[in-house]
Amino acid sequence: MSYISKIDPETAGEKEKEVIRNHLAQGYRLTNEKLTLLHNAEAFKAIEDSSYSLDRELQRLIGKRAGDFFEYAISEENDCLVCSTYFRKLLKDNGIDFDNFQFTKKEELLISFGRALAKDPKNIPDEIYTELKEEFTEEEIVVITAMGVLMVANNYFNDILKIEV
Repeated sequence: MSYISKIDPETAGEKEKEVIRNHLAQGYRLTNEKLTLLHNAEAFKAIEDSSYSLDRELQRLIGKRAGDFFEYAISEENDCLVCSTYFRKLLKDNGIDFDNFQFTKKEELLISFGRALAKDPKNIPDEIYTELKEEFTEEEIVVITAMGVLMVANNYFNDILKIEV
């Protein structure tokens, strides 16, 4: 059971209602994580809005599929039930079985980087950095890493507050 209640969009404060309207207008839905974050509009913006904005940039630079694999690998390595369930469904809806799928070289690298980033960010193997520099520009590496950090933040938020799937 979650440590924090979900807000009721009908009784939320005006700032939070504005955030909800904007979020729904962009075609997104309200999940348990979002309804918990919406206790405060700035907390929501910091975690959710920045994640969506950076994810769009990640997709522009490396593609949606590669970005989804990267984010899923982080969530799986962190053992975040909320996020890994979300990505598992997303991949399944796209006909992809993560455990029995032929990845491209870049996707395999992103999965390795995502798992290493989530497992021990201070000790990512040098070979991963070498391969990243061979496959991606410095701008792309910065965006990939920043998205990884935001995925970890999402995972931690869900796990710390025991957000329900």
